[in-house]
Amino acid sequence: MHSLERIGRYRLDRRLGAGGFGVVWLAHDDDLDATVALKVLSDNWVDHLDVRERFLAEARLLRKADSSRVIQVYDLGELPDGRPYFVMEYADGGTLADRVQDGPLPLAEALRLTALAARSAAALHEAGIVHRDIKPSNVLLRTAPDGSERVLLADLGLAKSLAQASGLTMAAGSAGYTPPEQAQAGSGIDARADVYSLGALGYHLVTGAVPGPPGKVERPGRLRPDLPAGVGRTLLRAMEPDRERRWPTAGRLAAELDRLADSAAAGTEARRTRPPVRRRRRTAFLAATGLVAAGALGTGAVLLTRDTGARTVRVEDRTGRVSAQVPASWAGQVRPSGWNPRALGLKDGPEPGLAVANRLTAWQDLGSAGVDGAFVGLSEHGDVTERVRALAHSGCRFAGSRPYSGPRWHGLIRTWEGCPGKAGSLTEAALTSAGGATQPQVYVQIRQEDGTRETVDGVLSSVRVTA
Repeated sequence: MHSLERIGRYRLDRRLGAGGFGVVWLAHDDDLDATVALKVLSDNWVDHLDVRERFLAEARLLRKADSSRVIQVYDLGELPDGRPYFVMEYADGGTLADRVQDGPLPLAEALRLTALAARSAAALHEAGIVHRDIKPSNVLLRTAPDGSERVLLADLGLAKSLAQASGLTMAAGSAGYTPPEQAQAGSGIDARADVYSLGALGYHLVTGAVPGPPGKVERPGRLRPDLPAGVGRTLLRAMEPDRERRWPTAGRLAAELDRLADSAAAGTEARRTRPPVRRRRRTAFLAATGLVAAGALGTGAVLLTRDTGARTVRVEDRTGRVSAQVPASWAGQVRPSGWNPRALGLKDGPEPGLAVANRLTAWQDLGSAGVDGAFVGLSEHGDVTERVRALAHSGCRFAGSRPYSGPRWHGLIRTWEGCPGKAGSLTEAALTSAGGATQPQVYVQIRQEDGTRETVDGVLSSVRVTA
């Protein structure tokens, strides 16, 4: 094949990713002294004329959109072996999938980003194009000259002109983001298919979870209990199975999301300036994000209560495969929706997992004080221990590692202290079966404001994984 170091005037730097039909490279345009992204058809599809045409159609649709809200195409060419390629602007800020992989975003940020994605979709619709695959990995971020972020829609591999999409189409899309009319071959679709996907995108950013199938979407307020009712109603209206009941346009949805984002930002500022109020400690426990305990409700969420004197609470993920016992004071919020081991550098794909904490929305911020909780994630592939050994946390002081040995698990424990804001300790553990089985393995992360080694070991010994 053509040299992997250069394609035409473009000097290849590194591979950014690969999709079903093409590979994307980070490249440098030597003539213009500019960083670009270059997408080339995979060599195993070179003889498939239908795939080749679909690949070129993506470039044409991106060019047709001609919007600053959609990835721009600069050039088109062909390698000596016949494979086409096209050159696009490079989004240096990654994707919304990167942004949300560790959990839900601050509410105002999540709503703003979804609104910007909706305006990008509206630009496509105005150009007569329906995207058909809006999801976090297809929403890119690029740093503007003034330091602000631009939100760009990308990957139009499944896109169609609205004129074509209104007739018979093949089923396409991604689970959790696809409206019912798009999932059925032979159904005509319109721009409201993208409205559904935008609602699912916002749902993911707000809750940290991919929504369930159409008509079975769990109310977002169950996954994020502090969520204003208007936010939940707005997102669920976008994801109505009956498209006649959805927001009529992406632009209308964007306007409502912006209004809600303004309200959320104002509420956050008011809480910052409000004098502290002493409150009586609650005696009831609310599994705020859908803890499965004594039964199932919807897609696996139930309301859990405990006696005032309870010292520990057992929590489990939505599949029921992973559970752990944590101090009751930690169990203010639970997110049982799983995780992607790609976050550790392991095989990409959803796996069972859960997060539980007194303030789950602050979990990602190591500078937030007063956060106590645990994350437990299952991995069926790869070496979790190797990945945990390689982890580092900028601004935190490594406090040492030690082996762990319990009746069910053996493993490695590593602890970090003195993180930004002096926010307690961070402990990470890689667990393998005490019986010698190499799979599955478990990754555990524990945050404590004033924690002890005994608390860590107690959580680890309580971890259960069922077949």
